[in-house]
Amino acid sequence: MSGTQRHTEPLDVHLIALRDGASGPEVLLSRRAGDVYAAGCWHLVSGHLDGPWEDMVAALVREAREESGVVIARADVRAAVTVHHRAPAGGARLGVFFEVRRWEGTPQVMEPNVCDAMDWFSFDALPEPMVAYCRAGLDTYRAHARMGVHFQEPGDPIAYEPSVDRLVLVRNPPRAARSRSGRCARSPSRRSGGSPRGRTCPGRGRRAACGGQPVPKAASGTSRSTRRTASTNAKWTPCAAGSPASVRPRPA
Repeated sequence: MSGTQRHTEPLDVHLIALRDGASGPEVLLSRRAGDVYAAGCWHLVSGHLDGPWEDMVAALVREAREESGVVIARADVRAAVTVHHRAPAGGARLGVFFEVRRWEGTPQVMEPNVCDAMDWFSFDALPEPMVAYCRAGLDTYRAHARMGVHFQEPGDPIAYEPSVDRLVLVRNPPRAARSRSGRCARSPSRRSGGSPRGRTCPGRGRRAACGGQPVPKAASGTSRSTRRTASTNAKWTPCAAGSPASVRPRPA
């Protein structure tokens, strides 16, 4: 730390509420109005933590109810993306975006003094003008990235403008990217020399090395010594891309 006082930044929560539309998923947006930042621009339902006693999921649930009237269960909140944003005026903040596909109630304008419209939009037909910070979060989400840096420069417009798009995506770890597509999420360490630690495959019952096929059981009637020998002569091998986990005999 270079200074004597620790640097802190505000934390925002953003709701990516999705529904199925005629041409694909649609996202809920509201238009800011009144004496607020970025009045006239479209934005996600969002807000701040009320204090250190409120966690970010609780803040999202509260803001969604206050701004749009919908009731969201914590269990239906999914982590989406995180964006480190700096406004043109120089203030920086951290935005945590959450995906929600289920709620109770019908979204509607609940705070007309700061919002004058609310509607659903296709990702391919987002409205203008839109807050650049909000657009950065949606573009990060659409790119299947987990994190983005959106540091605007002095003089940049508050509304999204393609010619001055400052979003830089932070690359996902290779293993995390494979996990999202249903492929191998982890493989045994070659350095440890110990037994691989796998995950239990949902609906498959037994533990596999990296989320693929379960370990086959020894045939019934096989002696304990035979089973021990077979286990000793088998080694775990990491999945090839897209292939299930397997136990392969050790070459003689």
